[in-house]
This record gives sequence, C-alpha cells and structure tokens, in this order.
Amino acid sequence: MCQITLITGPLSSGKSEFAELLAKRHNNITYVALSELRPNDENWQKKISLHKSRRPKNWKVIETTDLFEILTKEKGILLIDSIGGFVVSSLEESNYSWESNLYNLLKLLREYNNKIIIVGEQVGWGLVSQYEIGNRYADRMGQVLKQISKISSENWLTINGKALKLDNIFSSDSF
Repeated sequence: MCQITLITGPLSSGKSEFAELLAKRHNNITYVALSELRPNDENWQKKISLHKSRRPKNWKVIETTDLFEILTKEKGILLIDSIGGFVVSSLEESNYSWESNLYNLLKLLREYNNKIIIVGEQVGWGLVSQYEIGNRYADRMGQVLKQISKISSENWLTINGKALKLDNIFSSDSF
C-alpha cells in the first residue's frame, strides 16, 4: 500500500524545498517534474534552474506531463513536483473527463506500492480570477488537493518557509 505525503502552500512558500528535505531521507528517489517544457519562458527557466541546483545528482529525474504513465511504470519512491501540472493538462477537458481523470489518479495513487511525496499549489486565497480558465484551475486544484489529502498519511502546509503538519487539525469531513 502506498504512503502519501502531501505538501501544499502558496507560491514561493517553501513547498519544494520541504519536499526535497523529506525525500533526502531516502535512497533512490525519482523526481517527477510534472510540467510542460517551456524553453522560451525565461522566468520559468530560472525557477527550473533553482530546483535543479538543489536536487542531489543521484536522483532520477523524469520531466513529463503524463502522471498516469509514471504511476503505472515506476516502482521506487516518487517526489512529484507538482500536482498542478496534472490539473493544467486537463484544463481544456470537460468536467466529465476531469472527474474521470481525478478518479483514475486517486486509484493509481492508492495502488502505488511505495512512498510518494506530492507537492501542490494552494490557490484561491486571494483574488478571484476574472478569467474562466483561472477559476477552473483554482476549483480543480482545490478538488485534487482535498481528495489527495484524504488518502495521504501526512499532510503539510508550507508558508513563509515554515512547514505546519495539518493531520491533527479538525477536518471538514467531521462536520
């Protein structure tokens, strides 16, 4: 049975650094960079370079947008940074397709036979997007994070470079 650690937080809160710290406790990490390659986006490339500079050289790195393939083929400990890439890849899909993909993701996560550390962006704490796609992203991110947190053995929130363990906090499932 899989052991999932979910780490969420806003932009530049320390999510990835905390996930990397937890992952360094283990050997044979597969780092899943779940994003499109964006070679012409200078800011994105700076962020990617920073992430690369922090990773140990012995980690296996997979850059992909196909999380389903990773969860069916890989066997070792995974660090997925970040689940937002899964949401972005489905933004143009219908709600029915999204629900189906979310169901399949949760099924594969539950069936994965090793540890998974998942980084996810907290969105929607501030302004509401004036664009439909921005609101769809926020809604789907909230949905995926809530569902993953239900099957996670550890849930963390990072903010201002600090990490708070959320598992002992009262849950909305209780009311």
